[in-house]
Amino acid sequence: MPTLAIVGAGPGMGLAIARTFGNRGFGIALIARTKEKLQTLADQLGQEGIKAAAFPADVMDRASLTTALDAATAHFGGIDVLEYSPAPHSPVPGLAMAAASEVTVDNLQPQIEYTLYGAVAAAQAILPAMRKAGAGTLLFTTGGGSVSPVPAFGNVNAAAAALRNWVINLHNELADTGVHAAHVAINTWIGDGGPPGFPTATPEQIAPLYWDLHERNHRSEVFFNG
Repeated sequence: MPTLAIVGAGPGMGLAIARTFGNRGFGIALIARTKEKLQTLADQLGQEGIKAAAFPADVMDRASLTTALDAATAHFGGIDVLEYSPAPHSPVPGLAMAAASEVTVDNLQPQIEYTLYGAVAAAQAILPAMRKAGAGTLLFTTGGGSVSPVPAFGNVNAAAAALRNWVINLHNELADTGVHAAHVAINTWIGDGGPPGFPTATPEQIAPLYWDLHERNHRSEVFFNG
């Protein structure tokens, strides 16, 4: 059974992506900080006939993230697809937003730790096996500000842009190896309750992009505008 590992799994995009892959025969490794919430998702997917398991980890603790991915690999026999998208709205200490003119080393560093370093750690945990197998997909998600920055999110957008740059560079390096890396920039509000006039989309509308990137194995980036 092929396996998808979702880092930052939650009841919105994570669940929609899990269903998109799970309904096509994938096992799902769910990774996030809260064990109870993960288990609820795993049980929900199980009731839908999708094999899923929970592996708690904090992306700010790179050792725990590596351990979780190693455990998922052992449980499922390998990881064929990684999707990395820790929720930007999670109440993580030290992750306060700062406007572009107010960005400091102190308020930027946690964003870099959360967004970029976590992604690099996740990739390094599974990329060697993918290289050896000559197959695999690495997908990384940010908001639209990684491409078109918004002044109010100065530190958040800078970290996301760094992740985007690295992913596209990784895509270029891995060309012709059978391993595919791609970046997804979501430039909409996901679900209800967005700012007036801001485009919205449901997780179910966005999730098929991830399957397309995996199945067609071509583009380095998708910019979703709704």
